[in-house]
Amino acid sequence: MNLTATSLPPTFLTTLRAKNMSRIELDIQGDIATLCLNNPGKLNAINLAMWQQLTEKMSELAVDRAIRCIVLRGAGQDAFAAGGDLEEFVSARSTLSQALHYHDQVAAALQAIADSPQPTIALISGACIGGGLEIAGACDLRIAGESAKFGAPINKLGFSMYPGEMAGLLKLAGPAVLKEILLEGRILNAGEAYAKGLLTRVVTDAQVSDEAYASARRICAGAPLVAGWHKQWINRLLDGRPLSDEEKVASFAFLDTEDYREGLNAFLEKRKPRFKAC
Repeated sequence: MNLTATSLPPTFLTTLRAKNMSRIELDIQGDIATLCLNNPGKLNAINLAMWQQLTEKMSELAVDRAIRCIVLRGAGQDAFAAGGDLEEFVSARSTLSQALHYHDQVAAALQAIADSPQPTIALISGACIGGGLEIAGACDLRIAGESAKFGAPINKLGFSMYPGEMAGLLKLAGPAVLKEILLEGRILNAGEAYAKGLLTRVVTDAQVSDEAYASARRICAGAPLVAGWHKQWINRLLDGRPLSDEEKVASFAFLDTEDYREGLNAFLEKRKPRFKAC
């Protein structure tokens, strides 16, 4: 039986086109990479293919020494991402084995963001819900427009957040805030999200893109090796164990770098440093 476009149901064609259009877009301008969550017509809801693409692109950028900061954003102004693509929940995660595979892929994408050697910034406009909130929470900085909305009202859908996805938000905001988000299913405005520690900065909607990229440029102006070390040591200190003697020695690895010598020389010579990540 041969199927043509005219013989297929309109609803099927609409779904197929939307799935083919959904993607993670990569744009590189100088030393700043931008990953854009794009799912037209669905407020950038993230499907399985997009989660997998996110892992792949973060892995590619992780080994690109020319990239010094990564900005994650949603396409358009209406949403960073309005959660996972619920239409897939009845097709791609309807059984236990499917659900485990699906959410392991989600957790892998979030871990790839959290483990990025380059600093990451979430540029948040509009809805930042469910999976969108998880992605933003995995970033190092979160800069939002004043009309942005945050939450994970999945209690109204009858399913719980996968522990591998919950860990990042728990680490970011703590148990009290995460319980409020998950147990009440309430949507927070940007002011509330900032007050509860979910956001780094809130600016006007018109300023959010400029502010996020200004932040990225400030990061890029610093020594890239130092940025990576700061991320590494902050994560290490959060586990609560005292530093070993070997780790204390390792914290001075910058002494053997060209960037350290360049930074000092630039300061003494009253000029901007030219860091080379070596």
